[in-house]
Amino acid sequence: MRNECPGGDFSHWPCLPPHIHLSAWGSFVHFAKYHALGNDYLVCDPADWPEGFEPEAIQRICDRHFGIGADGILWGPLPTSEADFALRIYNPDGGEAQKSGNGLRIFCRYLFDRGLVRAAPFRVWTLGGVVAAQILEGGKSIKVEMGRVSFDSSQIPVAGPRREVVDEEMVVDGEPLRYSCATIGNPHCVVLRSAALAAEVKRFGPLIEFAPRFPERINVQFMQVLDRGSIRLEIWERGAGYTLASGSSSSAAAAVAHRLGLVDAEVIVHMPGGRLHVSLGPEYAVTIEGPVTQVGKGSLSREMLAGL
Repeated sequence: MRNECPGGDFSHWPCLPPHIHLSAWGSFVHFAKYHALGNDYLVCDPADWPEGFEPEAIQRICDRHFGIGADGILWGPLPTSEADFALRIYNPDGGEAQKSGNGLRIFCRYLFDRGLVRAAPFRVWTLGGVVAAQILEGGKSIKVEMGRVSFDSSQIPVAGPRREVVDEEMVVDGEPLRYSCATIGNPHCVVLRSAALAAEVKRFGPLIEFAPRFPERINVQFMQVLDRGSIRLEIWERGAGYTLASGSSSSAAAAVAHRLGLVDAEVIVHMPGGRLHVSLGPEYAVTIEGPVTQVGKGSLSREMLAGL
């Protein structure tokens, strides 16, 4: 059964206030922590966190020295008439993400651990669209149908005339880079390199993320093609920085590699945090599958957010 909430337009529902009010908290609130290939998130259930988040609170909670530490916060399950569950995803800089492949897989594992889903497929609403998901191997692996990839500049978006942004060139910090762009509900810039190096994505990633040609900023992947069935990525995430793994980045990069004729429809994506399996269907419909690990559960003290 779907969770229903009156109000029609999801963004205007009264059950989705945009900010947290610390006075509404008790002394402690609960969270669960998981990682997907080293990409770690805190899951905060609205039953414990009823009023959402201010950017300053997100930044403090995700800080690895002054907070719990995480690559982001998953706020759900929330009610929706468009799917079985709804999820809001927050980056550690306080901004809201449209979609996260690893975040979605973590959230699905959380639902499974809570007994809210079983092996049958189910659907999750995000700002970047509704996705279908399925629990595999008793929760050890999660499969998510991420949706269709588009290379259309008006959908990503990328400045300039409307076009497919495939194999273009830009100069960044004095160096010419060949890149393609894609969206799977969130924007990606895939830079083809002979070797994917962490030092390079850390150097160029923030410059590309904030480049004027990307009016909504952009996620950045430096991609090395290993063979017809595998690629290697180094990732700079919009709003998060250098990241060990990313499901949506894997989806976009595999689609770009296939669009360039460099890989087949089944791709293993190698990242510093581990490997993710990506399947490309008709019209670049993408499915990802990989492991999720429960790190632990805990309680957060409101004292941590004092003075915000």
